[in-house]
Amino acid sequence: MDLIPDLPYDIALQCLLRLSYKQFRTVSSVCKTWNHQIHLPEFRRQRKAGCHSQKLVVMTQAKVDPNINSGFVKRLASPVYRVSVLEVGSGRWSELPPIPGFSSSGLPLFCQVAASGSDLVVIGGLDPVTWEVSGSVFVFDFLSATWRRGADMPGLQRSFFGCASDGDRTVYVAGGHDSEKNALRSAMAYDVERDEWAHLPDMTKERDECKGVFQHGKFHVIGGYSTNAQGRFERNAEAFDVEQFQWGRVQENFLKSATCPRTCAGGDDEDLFMCHEGVVLALKGETWQAVTKLPAEVSDVAYVTTWQGKLLVIGCARFGEPHIAYVLDLKSYKWTSMETPKEFSGHVQSGCYLEI
Repeated sequence: MDLIPDLPYDIALQCLLRLSYKQFRTVSSVCKTWNHQIHLPEFRRQRKAGCHSQKLVVMTQAKVDPNINSGFVKRLASPVYRVSVLEVGSGRWSELPPIPGFSSSGLPLFCQVAASGSDLVVIGGLDPVTWEVSGSVFVFDFLSATWRRGADMPGLQRSFFGCASDGDRTVYVAGGHDSEKNALRSAMAYDVERDEWAHLPDMTKERDECKGVFQHGKFHVIGGYSTNAQGRFERNAEAFDVEQFQWGRVQENFLKSATCPRTCAGGDDEDLFMCHEGVVLALKGETWQAVTKLPAEVSDVAYVTTWQGKLLVIGCARFGEPHIAYVLDLKSYKWTSMETPKEFSGHVQSGCYLEI
């Protein structure tokens, strides 16, 4: 069957490749042929190769009262989080449909999000009503614009864990703490396509409130603290080699200082980046180097991510002020302010980069 009647296949395919991701839901419902085409791995590869893919930063972000007074955001008494989407190419912001059953209460608090192909995976967190730890998994398919329930995280209750994805089909989880506030060494992997969890070997160290970063076939788990440390962050890190299926040695003094590692983000090559004490740091080899100062408007950083030579920082100047976005060119080290609508100026808890 022709993709589009009376058009050569190559031309018809180019028409589909150029569509916005927001049109895929309609496209998939037109006919089985179109639905089959947009779900092929080759279709995604061709969109990227032809520079037609769209670069998205997806975040769990607090809703805010649109009434802004004196530059401060009037927050809801109990913040309600939703999934917001920033198209970094166009600067457009939007919001995903709520997870079924969470439309009024919002997302689980402190949940983690990760990209898997054209899917967004939302894992864990605290129930926004009862504050009970949840092992829930929800997957949003950007091609059909629908949510589905995934297999819950197995084993004991886990919160404040490190999380990262290989960007293809596997999401990795490590550390955090259990219901008794004991820091954990255990780690797991979630195969999104099969909807299956698998246990990984334990890490060498307990890591509560650690940061997960995936780079070049390795799941890096950075910082965190042990049960006895109770909030005193450590500087070390360790990495799980996916191909070797084992953890490497603990890298002592990995971080420049003993601090919360939530602003760590992986770069396009071997570099890691981190925002700390008003500057952007880059890990060159084994040494952290300050590459530029943060703009004063985002000195209180909530979220950091990178893509194709760019670094996105979302934050505010002081507590209570609207959160805004700045982009750093990692070659020229020049900042560009992104327009941030008032309704998307809430605090960001977690996020990920996704290319469709």
